[in-house]
Amino acid sequence: MKGYLMMKSDKKNINALAVMLENTHVGMINRLAGDQYIFSFEQKYIDNPERPTLSLSFKEQTGGLITSTRLFNSSLPPFFSNLLPEGHLRTYLAHKAGIKPQREFFLLAALGMDLPGALTVLPLEAEKQIDKPYKLVDEKNNQYKNIMRFSLAGIQLKFSAIMESSGGLTIPADGQGGSWIIKLPSARFSAVPENEFVMLALAKAIGISLPENRLLDMHDIHGLPEDGIRMQGKALAIKRFDRSEDGRRIHMEDFAQIFGLYPHAKYDKKSYANIASVLSAEMGNEAVFDFMRRLVFSVMIGNADMHLKNWSILYPDKRTPVLSPAYDFVATLPYIANDQLALSFGDSRSLNDINPEQIRRFADVARLSVNPLSQIVVETIERTIAAWRNLPEKELLPREIFKVIDKQIEDVAGQTIKLFLNSKS
Repeated sequence: MKGYLMMKSDKKNINALAVMLENTHVGMINRLAGDQYIFSFEQKYIDNPERPTLSLSFKEQTGGLITSTRLFNSSLPPFFSNLLPEGHLRTYLAHKAGIKPQREFFLLAALGMDLPGALTVLPLEAEKQIDKPYKLVDEKNNQYKNIMRFSLAGIQLKFSAIMESSGGLTIPADGQGGSWIIKLPSARFSAVPENEFVMLALAKAIGISLPENRLLDMHDIHGLPEDGIRMQGKALAIKRFDRSEDGRRIHMEDFAQIFGLYPHAKYDKKSYANIASVLSAEMGNEAVFDFMRRLVFSVMIGNADMHLKNWSILYPDKRTPVLSPAYDFVATLPYIANDQLALSFGDSRSLNDINPEQIRRFADVARLSVNPLSQIVVETIERTIAAWRNLPEKELLPREIFKVIDKQIEDVAGQTIKLFLNSKS
């Protein structure tokens, strides 16, 4: 597919972005005077009873589409703001594109051809009128064409990649078309790729759905920008679950988008029970049970960073949501002692144990039955500790990191099982 990006000299002339969901024109983001932004749906999209789903955040309680509009100052509407990368990756890509990191409208225009899911955002020429055919800004002689334009949000530096038949990884120069993500080593924390690779192996061993992943030596990765060439050690390659085997884009959204919250609020406002409520209403009990397994597993391994953006849903048929494969399973306790859960779990953020009263409070808020949830807690703990004791991949962990994770799993398992056994006596 031909790419379209705004040229740096044309930035001031970009006042509208077309929002496309695969081949469907969904709506427009308009830039107004005073650094204000507004999103509105296309009438044909509104009138289409078979329209693809953009987001549950636009769904009325009765099932209809919320079409009312509102102005946003400085930032894009939350759904679109959450499409952009965070932290170091945002700074890096914004610098490469010659854009200030806080100028979300222009950053989205630069990254809009390779966003998470099936969404593309295309800049229009300033003189375009709404009743005229769209005239898109061509990328010919565009100085942005060599920047990495992949935009999965996150603080650890990631790049789109294409898996070669030889098994090595090459990062395409323009960041488009890659079906893998490369997560580079952290400059601050040791062995993060190894940590995540081992935790993913453990999750797979207990039956949690995961994307394919591989641990690689940095020298096996080709086409890195200069920033990456200086890095040493291991990198983690993860297959994108928002891309099908034939290259089709699969739409997705995270729970910050679903709740209409900005990325900076991903640790606030909502709880894990609120996520479970959405899953129950939209997908039924099996999705909730899968969610509970992942949540218990996160407590077991000491993963305190499962915030709203680390839970997502997919739309494989373009309309009906399903829980995405799990991702970002990293044991954070080895790096941050006494860390706490990102969100409240039954009015608790403790990583020390899971207790029956906590599950009751969680079930009450999510309006779910306690018994199957309690059973999942115990089963997940038993499976995790058994799998951990026999997991060959754990030998990849540095000794100090292994000791913290091993103690966390053993301690949580022992304490939690004791609490649930006592609650039955």
